[in-house]
Amino acid sequence: MKVAIACGGTGGHLFPGLAVAEVLKNRGHEVLLLISEKQIDTIAVGNRKEFCIQKLPAVGLTKLISIQFFLFLAKFINGLLACLRMYRSFKPDAVLGMGGFTSTGPILAGRMTGLPTFIHESNAIPGKANRLNALLSKKVLLGFEECARYFPNKVIEVTGTPIRDSLRNPVDRRRALQHLSLESGWRTVLVMGGSQGAHGINEAVVGVLCRFAGKNVQFIHLTGKEDENFVDECYRRAGVPAFVSAFYDRMEEAYTVADLAVARSGAASLTELSYFDLPTILIPYPFAAENHQFFNAEIFARHGVAEVLEESRVNGDTLSSLIDHFLNNGAMVRRAIGRPAALGPENAANRIVEIIEKSRK
Repeated sequence: MKVAIACGGTGGHLFPGLAVAEVLKNRGHEVLLLISEKQIDTIAVGNRKEFCIQKLPAVGLTKLISIQFFLFLAKFINGLLACLRMYRSFKPDAVLGMGGFTSTGPILAGRMTGLPTFIHESNAIPGKANRLNALLSKKVLLGFEECARYFPNKVIEVTGTPIRDSLRNPVDRRRALQHLSLESGWRTVLVMGGSQGAHGINEAVVGVLCRFAGKNVQFIHLTGKEDENFVDECYRRAGVPAFVSAFYDRMEEAYTVADLAVARSGAASLTELSYFDLPTILIPYPFAAENHQFFNAEIFARHGVAEVLEESRVNGDTLSSLIDHFLNNGAMVRRAIGRPAALGPENAANRIVEIIEKSRK
């Protein structure tokens, strides 16, 4: 088969899309990856020569009565026409959208040309784009079963959210610590805010660093582009060992050496943390659409694999006490019995590919 996958805009769309593309390629299919023009997309696919990759304008819906809406409409139409041209050349047999309005043009172009179209929604609550994309899709694939109620009239299947092959590769812990310039035998905290970083988490963590000076605790802190220099200087002033970077492309190393994570609760990040059984303090992004990050986090908390701390409740005492608690008392309940598909993502990409393959029969 030939399959087009629209997965640009954020790491939460891109990395699961790459995971599906990898399985398709391994099964002998051809893949067209449609990504956005954002820098994070370019970095993430920089060495993925095995796929045909095309860029589309990154679009986000604005207020209907505004000048910005007409700019959105123009970019959307340009993207749609570009998709139709690409489909005439690539001739896909199916189209998969991983979410966001960057997927809407490719899904609509697929529908216009009579192709089977699918969307994947990784969050507990779908965004506006996927509510629209669902109307154009043959089947809706879900990361969380709790999301099914938002698509009452659609054929749905709970697949979980896929993770990339690179995360499954065995990691030599000693060598990973060397790559990260960290100490062996120290307890390690991974701090990450998703592919773009998270200023709120960055400020919260650097605000408690002085409490960990001299405690044989070290950090891996992925800051996002804007805060890298500021956060790095904070660690230096506090005298706390850390690997600080805007972005890290070998996350399997970071997950393997970490004893605890402090993170946002985007679905892709949660899936990866779950795969590595990493105890996590989740600080949901409070302005996420429909507050979906909070509801994602709540699912993981109910299954005993995370602690949820709302950003409005974050202060020095609360955050440092939670970090100390986890580091001193070990993990929470791991490999929870009967955990949902999203908490056990090992086969998610295979499930999605099998569904796409059946569409050709």
